[in-house]
Amino acid sequence: MADIRPFCMPKWGIEMTEGVLAEWQVAQGDAFKRGQTLCLIETAKITNEVEAEYDAVVRRVLVPAGGEAQPVGALLAVFAEAGASEDEIDAFVANFRPADTAVAAKAGAPTSTPSPSPAPAHAEPAKIVTNRPISPEALKLAELEGADLATIEGSGRDGRITYQDVQQALRPEARPALRGTALLPDEAPRGSAVFASPLARRLAALHGVDLAGVRGTGARGRISKGDVLALIPAPAAVNAAAPFVPVDNRPQVVPFDGVRKVVARRLTEAKQQIPHFYLRVSAAADALVALRKTANLVLGAKASINDYLVKASALALVRHPEVNVQVHGEAIHRFPHADIAIAVASPKGLVTPIVRQADRLRIDQLATETRRLIDKAQAGRLSMEDMDGGTFSISNLGMMGVEEFDAIINPPQAAILAVGAVTRQPVELPGGDLAFESRIALTLSVDHRAIDGAAGAQFLATLKGLIEDPEQLFA
Repeated sequence: MADIRPFCMPKWGIEMTEGVLAEWQVAQGDAFKRGQTLCLIETAKITNEVEAEYDAVVRRVLVPAGGEAQPVGALLAVFAEAGASEDEIDAFVANFRPADTAVAAKAGAPTSTPSPSPAPAHAEPAKIVTNRPISPEALKLAELEGADLATIEGSGRDGRITYQDVQQALRPEARPALRGTALLPDEAPRGSAVFASPLARRLAALHGVDLAGVRGTGARGRISKGDVLALIPAPAAVNAAAPFVPVDNRPQVVPFDGVRKVVARRLTEAKQQIPHFYLRVSAAADALVALRKTANLVLGAKASINDYLVKASALALVRHPEVNVQVHGEAIHRFPHADIAIAVASPKGLVTPIVRQADRLRIDQLATETRRLIDKAQAGRLSMEDMDGGTFSISNLGMMGVEEFDAIINPPQAAILAVGAVTRQPVELPGGDLAFESRIALTLSVDHRAIDGAAGAQFLATLKGLIEDPEQLFA
């Protein structure tokens, strides 16, 4: 019997239930090799490249690209040897039953009764002995391809080297094709008969003026800016009495992509199913701003105000564990440490990578970790491990000038902190005089199923105290 294998919707992370097949890199009837990219699969906020784990032929494509979301374990395609008959493929599809997806599945993994794969023809790969944290699949790939682990930076938790890290390290370095300096259309090389200033040449190129017949008024006949401007016709005067004529203003219809569909659905469900309520406070920020400048010099770090807010929130969550929770059905999960998700704008939209155990990190360590996650997010390289879980979220729009806003809770978390801009506000001093101080607006969105108003208020009071007395962040 021919070796026939299913290609199913993989499962990345505990909370993944479905994905969207965004793009096929192979077509029905194509033969592919091990390591070749088969398709792109979009999950909530990230897009993953799925690579082949063996050589085969795409015998049947069952789910087209760009269609509806498919549940984990759904049959997407059938891979087989070229000699497999169409009747065997039809029978395989008709008898296929999705496997148990409780444990993360590998795309293209064989069914429980596959035919044995032929033994590889190449020599046994050299064993790699290392004390660095690395996944078993990543170690196998490194041994097979002879990768140097010393040059690979792990992107997993606690620096663990993942399968994707080894894949990225094995890819050839992209090199730009340098073609020299581009010349403007009328910029003649040195020694040309046209003698003009650089600005005159640029104006001529912009307005389509041929400098060959222009008589220059500058020194030794040099063509100046004024000579070119004199040849450019003045714009026609606007007739104020002319009637207003509407132009075509029909919209450009842009359908949601796969990621936006998932985000829209999850936000709608969160707003409809979670009973939100909001608590608002403001905190004096002058002491924090001043301490940050000094501390960054001492620590040699570039910690932002947001890094200090993450640290303060983490310490407040540890002191108020009733807020540091997740909601799963009718159960509340409390955590001893704060895994804080930070909202980051990325090419895929808003993503929320997680700073693990932020309460245990020093400010300089925390700044390094947030910078790493932000860089990965903006490069579109966040993994599921970077975004899975979290006990609390922070969304900061203050750097964009937003003074105050309400954020939507990111389930299964039970609270999210919205941070506004630092603004100068008048305050009355004890003697009655008026002065100005910097204040920052904080809004806590709370899931009333798990957190009571008093608990949320106590958390905010502790957070405010840490912001206004920031030396506690170093205690």
